[in-house]
Amino acid sequence: MTVKTLKAVVLAAGEGRRLRPLTLTRPKHMIQIGGRPLLEHHLLSLRDSGIKEILLVVNYKSDQIKRHFGDGSKFGITIEYIHQKETKGTADAFALAEDHMNGDFLATYGDLLISPEVVKSALDLHLKEAPAATLTTVEVEHPEHYAVVEMTQNRVTEIVEKPPPESITSRQINAGVYIFSPEIFKAIKRTEDSPRGEQEITDSIRLLIENEEKIVATKISPEHWLDVGRPWDLLDANMRVLKRLKAKVLGRIEEGAHIEGPVFVEEEVKIRSGTYIEGPAYIGKESDIGPNCYIRPYTSVGRKVRIGNGAEVKNSILMNGVHIGHLSYVGDSIIGEDCNFGAGTITANLRFDGKPIRMRIKGEMVSTGREKMGVVMGDDVKTGIGVLFMPGVKVGCNSWVGPNIVVYKDVPSNTITILKQQIRCAGFSERD
Repeated sequence: MTVKTLKAVVLAAGEGRRLRPLTLTRPKHMIQIGGRPLLEHHLLSLRDSGIKEILLVVNYKSDQIKRHFGDGSKFGITIEYIHQKETKGTADAFALAEDHMNGDFLATYGDLLISPEVVKSALDLHLKEAPAATLTTVEVEHPEHYAVVEMTQNRVTEIVEKPPPESITSRQINAGVYIFSPEIFKAIKRTEDSPRGEQEITDSIRLLIENEEKIVATKISPEHWLDVGRPWDLLDANMRVLKRLKAKVLGRIEEGAHIEGPVFVEEEVKIRSGTYIEGPAYIGKESDIGPNCYIRPYTSVGRKVRIGNGAEVKNSILMNGVHIGHLSYVGDSIIGEDCNFGAGTITANLRFDGKPIRMRIKGEMVSTGREKMGVVMGDDVKTGIGVLFMPGVKVGCNSWVGPNIVVYKDVPSNTITILKQQIRCAGFSERD
């Protein structure tokens, strides 16, 4: 077995509920960062590591994935699709690949941002040890949120899904990139449902360990791995992608505009006079920027985006078709497709007390761990002039927010938010 003969199974079936409202209209794997969907970054890393044949397990809004990737030929790979009828867990998803694999195979989660070095490290160890399974692990600050892996040298002795913090003795967690032998399919068949009613691949791996099968793991650098599951993870992923960006200007730059650092400007872009773009940054095709705008580092601008006079955008993702009205500020935010900001719309991104911004995820308030975090906005949102969004607010798809409103809490999809005010017009004789 070599990397050229190794096939890959990539899971891309999940809804991504923690990324609502962005995933109301797209799979999380199709959220764009740095001009490409997250899944495309993942598949290109597999390709660059030598993997050519990929089986994609899909379900939620799979038509978008199939339409973008097709048979994979334009990306230098071969893609085959298999539909997971119900999302019953990672073990159930990997089990669908049994009839498509002739021997050992690579298995990954498609919402991971990884480098080719991760695959190469796993394959090197797998070829050396010939185990039933090779795992990858990465050290994280809060292992209690993941499957914690216990090892003796490189031999895996235990894997525990989201253990209590007081019981944790290892900060190495399952990184979601595996090389499995066909033995995994036997273990999956014996895997029972977890407390949340799903079949977990970590439980299947635990069965292999209990059966005294050889399970090994390679430690990877956090620099080569990022789990993208929450809105602020998208900003981290965007930053990593843009750090690798090479400067290139294909569009039109007017006299008086200035570009500093690595900025990729796509075709048919117009950068108007007085605009200052500080890289790393990405400007998508047919976008119109300025005049007199300030685009700050780690900003990704999608296709056909309009950013008006005197606007400022910093460390944000603007998806296709967004219109940012003049004199607006967008910071540390993610703005869905075809949103339209009225003049003077502001996204606040910092608390007075400097504490981490909190955001509601699946009904619970969660710390983002970030000192600065703006708004997360679904597609087709319109704001009136002078709207102000407080840090950590989420706005659902297809909603309107009327002028001069301070938005302190999340706005549901398909709603109109207006400000009622009492106005009394008095005659001049009544002024006293």
